[in-house]
Amino acid sequence: MIVIYTSPGCASCRKVKAWLKENGLPFVEKNIFSVALNRTEILYLLKRSENGADDIISKRSKIIQEKQVDLDSMSVSELVDFIIENPSVLRRPLILSDRQFQIGYDSEEIDSFLPETLRKIAKCDASCPEYANCAGNGGSE
Repeated sequence: MIVIYTSPGCASCRKVKAWLKENGLPFVEKNIFSVALNRTEILYLLKRSENGADDIISKRSKIIQEKQVDLDSMSVSELVDFIIENPSVLRRPLILSDRQFQIGYDSEEIDSFLPETLRKIAKCDASCPEYANCAGNGGSE
């Protein structure tokens, strides 16, 4: 199952939801402002990201700028508390499945959420030996 963390008014969030719907992929949407994130979720997001807080937190967010927050000096527990109290610091959308994690909408990278069989069809071009059989090329699949 794909989970996306979104916020109202986020154009990239709308793009991700539209892409998932167009591709028939089920997902759960969690609006970070209407559904409070818990410690376990935030820790999971931090663990899944390659660079931890640097990946999932927008250092340009208003709260960080105004309060001159030094994220690097925070313990993990303090950081989690800060995110719980200030969910707007999270970059959006955050998209994750059992095997993938993506921050923001990237039209090329989002294909990684497709099942492998669909990714193969999507990449099929005239040089592919199965080109004539691909569903997108008039084939019967």
